[in-house]
Amino acid sequence: MLRDQLDHILDLARLRNVSVQVMPTRTVSHAGLDGPLALLETPEGRSLAYSEGQESGRLIADPKQAAVLHRRYATLRAQALTPHDSVGLLERIRGEL
Repeated sequence: MLRDQLDHILDLARLRNVSVQVMPTRTVSHAGLDGPLALLETPEGRSLAYSEGQESGRLIADPKQAAVLHRRYATLRAQALTPHDSVGLLERIRGEL
């Protein structure tokens, strides 16, 4: 089961339009601990965000609030392994199964 999931993630990571980044388990705190977040940009360049909690979700259309979440996502990406290192880690884990 885990091997199949890793194979699927690795297949997705090979697509041109997909980046996979793994957050190291040694990272005690990171910018993504507040829950799921989806970032959107309209064709007109408007930034939006969708934040989801256990019992609710909300669309954030206010430019200042959306900008905060876009910056938080940038921080999260900086804290994670690079896409190349992430794929390497997943391949090593898969090889150990």
